[in-house]
Amino acid sequence: MTRPLSSARKPARRIRWLLAIGLIVVIAAIAEVLDHQEAGHSSLSPALPFASPSKMLRGEHRGARGEAVGAVPDGATVFDDAIPAVANLDPDLLRALRQAAKDAAEDRVSFYVNSGWRSPEYQDQLLREAVSKYGSKAEAARWVATAETSPHVSGKAVDIGHTDATAWLSEHGAAYGLCQIYRNEPWHYELRSEAIDHGCPRTYADPTQDPRMQQ
Repeated sequence: MTRPLSSARKPARRIRWLLAIGLIVVIAAIAEVLDHQEAGHSSLSPALPFASPSKMLRGEHRGARGEAVGAVPDGATVFDDAIPAVANLDPDLLRALRQAAKDAAEDRVSFYVNSGWRSPEYQDQLLREAVSKYGSKAEAARWVATAETSPHVSGKAVDIGHTDATAWLSEHGAAYGLCQIYRNEPWHYELRSEAIDHGCPRTYADPTQDPRMQQ
C-alpha cells in the first residue's frame, strides 16, 4: 500500500529543518571567530581578552564625561586632538605615533586609538571591573595596572588598533622608537627612543613581570 504523500514528506522536511539550523550555527560560529580576530587577538580562551581591556571594560565612562577622564570613542585616531586620551599623551610619544601613522597610511594602514591617557579615576574603575571580570586581583593585574603604576595615567602608553596597525608596528615600530612592551598585549605601545638605533627591548610576558608594576 502506498504511504500518504503528506506522511512521506515529514522526514524530508525535518532533515531540511535540521540542516538549516546547523547552517545557522556554523555561520554564527564563523562570525564570532572573525569578530574576535578583528578585535585584535586570535586565541579563543575566555580568560584572554581579544582587544585592549579599556575597550572591553568601559563601565559607566561614556559620552563627554567619559572622554574627559580618558575613555575613547569608537573610531578615534592618533590625530584626534579634541579627545583628551589622545591630546594628553606624552608629546614625544604622540609625535612618534603621528609620524609612524603618516608613513603607515602609504600602506593603507590607519592607527586607531583604543586607549591612551587615562585619569587615575578611570584607571581605578578599569581595575575594579577587571577584578570582577577575571575573578581575582592577581589575574586582573595581568591586564590592568593600578593608577599609581600605569603608564597610561602618565600618558606614556597607547593601545593601538586594528590588527593591521599592530602588525605594521610590529614590523616597523622600532624605527620610530615605538615598542610593544608585553607579549600578551600586542596593542600596547610605549616610546623607547633607543630602539631607533638598537631595536626594541625584550618584551615582558605580561605587566606583572614588569618591574615598574612592583612599586
